[in-house]
Amino acid sequence: PLYSNISHSTFYLFFTYKPNIVLILADDLGIGDVGCHGNDTLRTPNIDRLAKEGVKLTQHIAAAPLCTLSRAAFLTGRYPVRSGMDATDDYRFILWTAGSGGLPPNETTFAKILQQHGYITGLIVKWHQGVNCESRNDLFHHPLNHGFDYFYGMPFKNRFLRAKYRLYTQIIAIAILTLGIARLAGLVIPWKIITCFAWFDCIIMRNHEIIEQPMMVERTTSLILREAISFIERNKHGPFLLFVSFLHVQTPLITTEMFRGKSRYGLYGDNVEEMDWMVGKVLDAIDKEGLKNTTLTYCASGHGGFLEAQEGNAQLGGWNGIYKGGKAMGGWEGGIHVPGILRWPGVLPADALIKEPTSLMDIYPTVVFLAGGRLPQDRVIDGRNLMPLLQGSAQHSEHEFMFHYCGVYLHAVQWHQKDSGALWKAHYITPVFQPEGAGACYGRGICPCIGEGVTHHDPPLLFDLSRDPSEVKPLTPGTEPLFDTVIRRIESAVQEHHRTLTPVPHQLSFFNIIWKPWLQPCCGAFPFCWCDKESGNPHPAL
Repeated sequence: PLYSNISHSTFYLFFTYKPNIVLILADDLGIGDVGCHGNDTLRTPNIDRLAKEGVKLTQHIAAAPLCTLSRAAFLTGRYPVRSGMDATDDYRFILWTAGSGGLPPNETTFAKILQQHGYITGLIVKWHQGVNCESRNDLFHHPLNHGFDYFYGMPFKNRFLRAKYRLYTQIIAIAILTLGIARLAGLVIPWKIITCFAWFDCIIMRNHEIIEQPMMVERTTSLILREAISFIERNKHGPFLLFVSFLHVQTPLITTEMFRGKSRYGLYGDNVEEMDWMVGKVLDAIDKEGLKNTTLTYCASGHGGFLEAQEGNAQLGGWNGIYKGGKAMGGWEGGIHVPGILRWPGVLPADALIKEPTSLMDIYPTVVFLAGGRLPQDRVIDGRNLMPLLQGSAQHSEHEFMFHYCGVYLHAVQWHQKDSGALWKAHYITPVFQPEGAGACYGRGICPCIGEGVTHHDPPLLFDLSRDPSEVKPLTPGTEPLFDTVIRRIESAVQEHHRTLTPVPHQLSFFNIIWKPWLQPCCGAFPFCWCDKESGNPHPAL
């Protein structure tokens, strides 16, 4: 019955040839920033075209509202708390390339399973799951140790350090200032060393080799496109898995001259429109090679828009539409409710909507199924195969409960009551917005998980998202007759969920995320870290 709604020719194709798989993941893109989700001020024609030719998931949820954690869940199909990709304090992402934490090697990514089933696997651009563990060259957490045959891009992240991490930035600044003073005092210290020290974490790698340090931001966009298109061309006879993990649209919003000043929403809007153009180029490459009908293409955002990203009066973060909150806020919809689109002409319907709850973690079992693989049997997989839902043979999502963490702390739980259609959401902990009445933590720069910056709710705040998707009207026993029944059922589910958790080392502990000079990737002899091995290659604006 799973394939009852597809033609005999498509049925034969599906079971004779494994589909190519292209996964496109944006960073910090708000659901309200995309045309197919209602935005009429930013131009996203290519993402909109993808939605027109495929299936749009209107209740698509990230497993975490921050990059490192969300991508760990995406890659493994598991809540980050299961792999230790979480934190007991506010250090909720990998802070330095030279940290020792990262995605544990005993985690089985979808890339590793597909690699074992004949796929050529590639990751272009952003990893942010760690690099080294004990020495500079052990590459313990590197993508090539997690099932990718080819890696080109940044092992770290795209933005400069802020707020909480100002101490570390100041340490580096003092070191740079000291070097600068020494240089001005007559000591022979090349300015290139000083510049390199400031940018030593901004590197580009090809597989295990550092090819740019620091990265040349003005040509990054063309390099990304060159590598993504080249991977498709090299592996067009398939099957291949290509994960394009964009730097867009995260601060500092690196944008080429071609798009600067062209949108109606400042630099952020320029960056969104450039990203959409890049999506279009990837789609064009698929079409050019005649792969459109044999390729499953997925496009989503890792989490919601970063509301606190501001520079003066300029907003550098995204818009989360009708949803409350944003990036780093454990349970509010704005940080976890993301765009999600899948296209596979002839197998999936065109211009279709699915309003059932789905998760970024669902991509894991879906692509493993399509590759003819088997899910790991020695661990809990939280994602669910989307194919029955996508093809209409199942009417309801397999997700009854979704658990929304902030680090290791459970902030909220969602219950999809299928018989009634209600979508209940209970918040146990919420951030304290600053200033009071604002929709974000502007005074802190990022919302915390614990401490004085949060409010604990007993009983929890309860919403019915099917009636109140913006989470503005908390229900009470006086306004909702089922209040006590719903809370009891959710609390029972929390207890069941906790019984499935196994203690694991915290990869984002303070010790694991602090900078360790002996782990610093270096193109040269540390601290003389600079190279440009791309300088002889053309970088056309594709």
